[in-house]
Amino acid sequence: MSISIIDLFCGVGGLSRGIVDSGLKVDAGFDLDESCRYAYEHNTNANFINCDISKTPIEIFAKQFDDGECRAIVGCAPCQPFSTCTPKHNSGVKNSKWNLLNNFTRIVDELNPEIVSMENVPQIVGTEPFIEFIEVLEKNGYFIDYSIINCEDYGIPQKRKRLVLTASVFGQMSVRPPAKNTQHNVWDAIGKLPPLQDGETSKDDPLHCCQKLSELNKKRILNSVPGGTWVDWPEDLVLECHKKTNGKSYKSAYGRMEWFKPSPTITTEFYNYGSGRFGHPEQNRALSLREGALLQTFPYDYEFTPNNKITSISKTATHIGNAVPVLLGKAIGMAIKDNIKKYGYNG
Repeated sequence: MSISIIDLFCGVGGLSRGIVDSGLKVDAGFDLDESCRYAYEHNTNANFINCDISKTPIEIFAKQFDDGECRAIVGCAPCQPFSTCTPKHNSGVKNSKWNLLNNFTRIVDELNPEIVSMENVPQIVGTEPFIEFIEVLEKNGYFIDYSIINCEDYGIPQKRKRLVLTASVFGQMSVRPPAKNTQHNVWDAIGKLPPLQDGETSKDDPLHCCQKLSELNKKRILNSVPGGTWVDWPEDLVLECHKKTNGKSYKSAYGRMEWFKPSPTITTEFYNYGSGRFGHPEQNRALSLREGALLQTFPYDYEFTPNNKITSISKTATHIGNAVPVLLGKAIGMAIKDNIKKYGYNG
């Protein structure tokens, strides 16, 4: 298929790899974080361009497209300013990272690619940057579709809802409805991995490694049940912040996942037992990097570093948690293919 795709804010390549898995070619990914280069290039066969997108001349983006091919721009501007995970005292404030979505808008406006797709958190709808993005697409004659997708319906074993916007100059474009019986759970994703102790690394899989727990957190996880909360603990194990009125609503912290349900949304802190319901369903530890990657639907052979030798659990977890789930990327790739097949492209 004669199409040339660039990925903005590409990270380690979850979105690009999904698009490649749909049968399309991605030409280049752009990201500020140089440490993403190896994973991106090794797993997508696309060029990684390390740059500050807000300061990069439009010509740099334009020259990544192959002449005569249908051009597509895809990406996910960092979503922290819009996420429910952002502290309430920061919500609604014009965060400097809003400018990243504004720059996505600028690049689309100046290059006018035939196809655009943007993935982000649902809370972005109605914000000033999102409204401006829609206005630019409308001004430039795109057929626009956006909806909130439940990732569970697309084979991603997480409780994760994402906004997916698609736009095409050819005609209406949207992600296919989910197929029946595609839902997966924690057991499907990680249930057959070898057991680990906290702080251990598998001898056969360097990515299957997890953070060591403090003695106090070992006592806490021993008193935690799948799907339960810290309310189940003896009083002396409960954190002081959770005893306060404004802390009693954070019941998922220090929780264990359940085997036969989807996991919570995999964040950049999934390796940290206290950051959410990231306790293993039965082993006394938090998730390993391998488990987080599988829950994000990265293929087992995906390399985040050469041979997956890990020097920093937190850094690799950040890369995994920030990624677009690969199967969601594949669904976006299929939407692009469907649009071109339906309406054709003559250059």
